[in-house]
Amino acid sequence: MAGNIARLPPQLDLDGPVQSVRLPRVVPSAVHDAVVKAAGRRLGSGQILVMGRNVDEAREISHVVGRALLLGLLPAFCLCLLAGAWLSIRAQRRVEQVNRHVQRIVAGDLRERLPQTQADDPFARLAGIVNGMLDEIETTVNALAGVGNDIAHDLRTPLTRVRLALERGRTHATTLEDLQDVADKAIGGIDQALTIITALLRLAEIEGSRRTAGFGAVALDEILRRVCDVYEPIAEDKGIKIRVVIDRTAELLGDRDLLFEAIANLVDNAVKFTPRGGRVTLELTTDDGGVHARVTDTGPGIGEGEREVVLRRFYRSDKMRHTPGMGLGLSLVAAIVKLHGFRLTIHPGPG
Repeated sequence: MAGNIARLPPQLDLDGPVQSVRLPRVVPSAVHDAVVKAAGRRLGSGQILVMGRNVDEAREISHVVGRALLLGLLPAFCLCLLAGAWLSIRAQRRVEQVNRHVQRIVAGDLRERLPQTQADDPFARLAGIVNGMLDEIETTVNALAGVGNDIAHDLRTPLTRVRLALERGRTHATTLEDLQDVADKAIGGIDQALTIITALLRLAEIEGSRRTAGFGAVALDEILRRVCDVYEPIAEDKGIKIRVVIDRTAELLGDRDLLFEAIANLVDNAVKFTPRGGRVTLELTTDDGGVHARVTDTGPGIGEGEREVVLRRFYRSDKMRHTPGMGLGLSLVAAIVKLHGFRLTIHPGPG
């Protein structure tokens, strides 16, 4: 009687639930039958009433979206190509720039560094890591460059003394006692040279990190007590009071012998440079920042300008050259501390 349905679809279940059916429409411009949600009821007069709602909008939306995607695909593809080309050119320029700097470094210019930006990208992070590595290499190479001269200088003195003593003994010695005295002096000079070489070999072993395999649990408070027991007689002979102050026990991972050697070197320096009547104190404290082993004395201390250079090999302060030593003690301490991942701090003096 009314509506745009051309005919009753055979698949429509009359008096049944709402169902999706394809209905032929009266509109001549319809390209295809409409998909509707419809329900049919048979009226008392024998006529059939069909109520429905068109749900073909999904197909139309899909068609529109498909056309939009198709039309937008080409410019998006072109934009992706342009972005890829720009990123590729940018990366290639950065790689070429890095290659130029690396070639200068390979040529021997260890002061050269890779260009580093503030951006947080893989290139910037890699440049930061490589620059840090180059800093360490430059420091090591500069140290090695000076070590050769230092070794030659420190070995030349005892070897020269040995040679002069032997020459004088050969020329002037007239008795067996004279020859024995010359031989004793020569042995003393050779022992001094061997001590320097042994210390350098030990430094090389520690700095090569070959001792980390022997790390284990170490009671640091026991090491401080042992060092104090060893140096107590030496301190008493000089009229120096030495004591241990331990806040609490502390156990850490490390090499027991190396840690003993490091603390013993610090205490040896403290006893050596503290005047008679002074004090040397070994302390062990713990707080939220970790464990602190501290060696303090009432000696002259180390000036602010020398706190870095005293850790170099063979460094001897001008005012301390009259005291015995080779200038390798604090270098050993610094190497042991670095091997363990600890921190060495020299506080202001005196005292």
